[in-house]
Amino acid sequence: MVAEGPVQPGGEVELALHMRTNPGWHGYWQNPGDAGLPMTVDWTLPDGASVGPLRYPVPTRLLIAGLMNYVFEREYAVLVRLKVPADARGTVPIRAAARWLACTDKVCVPEEGELSTNLVVGTGAPDRRPQFDTWRQALPQPLAAPVQFATAGDKLRLAIPLPASVRADEPYVFLATEKIGDYAGEQKFSRSGDTLVAELPRKGGGANRFEGVVALGDGRGLSFQAVPGAVPDASGTTGGSETTLLWALLGAIAGGILLNLMPCVFPILALKALHLSKAGGDSREARRDALAYAAGAIVGTGALGAAILAIRAGGSAVGWAFQLQDPRTIVLLFLLALAITLNLLRLFELPVLGGSARPAGGFGTGLLAAFVATPCAGPFMGAALGAALLLPPAGSLLVFAALGFGLALPFVLVAFVPALRRRLPKPGAWMARLQRFLAIPMAATAAACLWLLWRQGGMPALQLAAAAGVIVAAMLVSWGWAQRNGERRQGWAIAAVIVLVSLGAMIAVPGPAPRSAAAKSVNAWSEAKVAAQLGQGGPVFVYFTADWCLTCKANEAAAIDRPEVQDAFEKAGVKVLVGDWTNGDPAITRFLESRGRAGVPLYLWYAPGQPAEELPQVLTPGMLISRATAR
Repeated sequence: MVAEGPVQPGGEVELALHMRTNPGWHGYWQNPGDAGLPMTVDWTLPDGASVGPLRYPVPTRLLIAGLMNYVFEREYAVLVRLKVPADARGTVPIRAAARWLACTDKVCVPEEGELSTNLVVGTGAPDRRPQFDTWRQALPQPLAAPVQFATAGDKLRLAIPLPASVRADEPYVFLATEKIGDYAGEQKFSRSGDTLVAELPRKGGGANRFEGVVALGDGRGLSFQAVPGAVPDASGTTGGSETTLLWALLGAIAGGILLNLMPCVFPILALKALHLSKAGGDSREARRDALAYAAGAIVGTGALGAAILAIRAGGSAVGWAFQLQDPRTIVLLFLLALAITLNLLRLFELPVLGGSARPAGGFGTGLLAAFVATPCAGPFMGAALGAALLLPPAGSLLVFAALGFGLALPFVLVAFVPALRRRLPKPGAWMARLQRFLAIPMAATAAACLWLLWRQGGMPALQLAAAAGVIVAAMLVSWGWAQRNGERRQGWAIAAVIVLVSLGAMIAVPGPAPRSAAAKSVNAWSEAKVAAQLGQGGPVFVYFTADWCLTCKANEAAAIDRPEVQDAFEKAGVKVLVGDWTNGDPAITRFLESRGRAGVPLYLWYAPGQPAEELPQVLTPGMLISRATAR
């Protein structure tokens, strides 16, 4: 047993169990297959020290007498992560008793050994990083997204997210969880776009979740966690997923409709209704504008969905509203909200909202509505978008497009149903008053963007955005003066300045600042903390949130942070953990995906001895208090 190098008090270091095999002999993987035994290690550690799981390289196959063995026939290393106590000094003795099975094709010999190393704390130990880097390269790399599996008779079918550009010369699935598949049976593979479909012979009763490694050839491999879901068939269609797709489409449409009630989207919809009211009885013009608006909303949400799929295919873990984890996007959203606010106050006319450039104006408004709607994943949306990421690319894009259709549906209905259009009030002075009233929620959206910038990039980002906002506001007011006086050339010059200032602010804004100590407090979520609290017999309430999620903040203010709820939690010993996804945390992203979610909010209630209960996306104080007092 060797250590990678020295370690600091309270720090972590990699250990390697270096195994050397003689010619003709082999050792076994964590799941040995039809025969053999995995290695067992009993650790003797100082108080306060701990080790993680054994991490094996990608194994190979060895078929003996019809039995499939998962083995290592060459020299290899099993890695394990060690954490030393915070008060460690000098050298820390690490001892372990290991047992393993060494075999040939005719005989097996149980072996054991006492492993030891004296770990140097501080400086002075040899640096073995090059050797450890070589061993780490032999480990399977974790897949960011979960593998979906389905059973069909005696077959176990897996949908492995793997970009078509990734070579898989000789794929093979090693099941780490036992009693699921027939190890010696034939495995079949096919492609469905960016999904590698594996068909394995099934054995045993199965499991709700399992782990494994897909070997790609040349020693490369990807580790995965598998959850139930839709799996494409050999033709690229999703066998048995028609119902899943249908429900995802309906959920996306319903979620899109509800997005119109959000404070950043409702003023845009109301403006479109006002312009429709001004248009009077011109049904042809109203329908053309509505179709253009719907096209813009569908293209906008579809483009965001395509961006998510492309980034995930590249190996990054992202979800809905991923772009709001970048301060540059927040600057753009702030300047847009500011511009719409000034437009609602009638300080200038924004052509894309004014309807004067139809159908281009309607299309642009739809794009704008899709962009400003992204901070939220409200009711119906979370499950729908989570399902979208489990479908083949075509189905995923269809669900994202359905979200845009739902966003545009109210306006389309008003435009195409004469009875609804006749119910619109006739133009009058009330329209100007309503327009100014609508400026209030849009101004609140702009203020929320500034707060979010401060949270993400600190005071430098806030000051830069505020300065850009002052300049853009002055330019827009000047543009309004030019519009009222018919000076179009001056208006175009001002527009050019606005674009340059906006681009400059987006380029210059600092990246996300490191999270403060408060953000890394004992209340920060981790699966280990949930397990520890449940082990002590106490309930846990976990909420996943982000500073840019309006639904999250509304639930926190209306339910979670209410004094009566906090008192009930304290009396019942409820541990509250927060998963902050503001700046994009890959661990949170992977957990959300494992729950079939593409974004926040997500609320989970854990009671000892029971599976996690997923709460609705609209919380009430009574909902939380009743669970706290039900013990």
